[in-house]
Amino acid sequence: MSAFDVPLNELRAILGKVDETSIDQACALLVKAHKTAVCGCGREALQMKGLAMRMFHLGLPVSVVGDMTATALGAGDLLFASSGPGETSTVISLMRTARAAGATVLLITAQSTGTAATFADHIILIPAQTMADDQRDKRSSSLPMGSLFEGAMFLLFEILVLRLKTVLNVSNEAMRARHTNLE
Repeated sequence: MSAFDVPLNELRAILGKVDETSIDQACALLVKAHKTAVCGCGREALQMKGLAMRMFHLGLPVSVVGDMTATALGAGDLLFASSGPGETSTVISLMRTARAAGATVLLITAQSTGTAATFADHIILIPAQTMADDQRDKRSSSLPMGSLFEGAMFLLFEILVLRLKTVLNVSNEAMRARHTNLE
């Protein structure tokens, strides 16, 4: 048995529980939005930034909350927020602000009954262990803290990008042309 077997099987099982219509809804929201801003905290924020990079490569108008170039949101715009545990106070505050400005809020979470879910217009649910349920008898993953959720986010976002690529009819060459040359 490889050291990869258990975590990969956990990822496969968790992603098998994701409602794929929620991915299609997310694609529709991202395509329809005038502008999208993404946010999250900790390692979830890193996954959201990775998604934002690919959205930029697809030609979608996107910014990352907290960056000095982050745009204001209003009607017709989208906040795509991540709160795996469902109780991330910073993310909840940003969701409230976006909704008050008239933006639509899309949430990716592991906790459909968390506070963050009450401020979301649409939810992608990844029913994976996060820091909300990683201790004692609640623990369900071989990976620490929220790693299962964060790893599942990465793979789900790659599927989301593939679907967006098809919907937007963007070629690999067009994506590559938008990639930075300042490396």
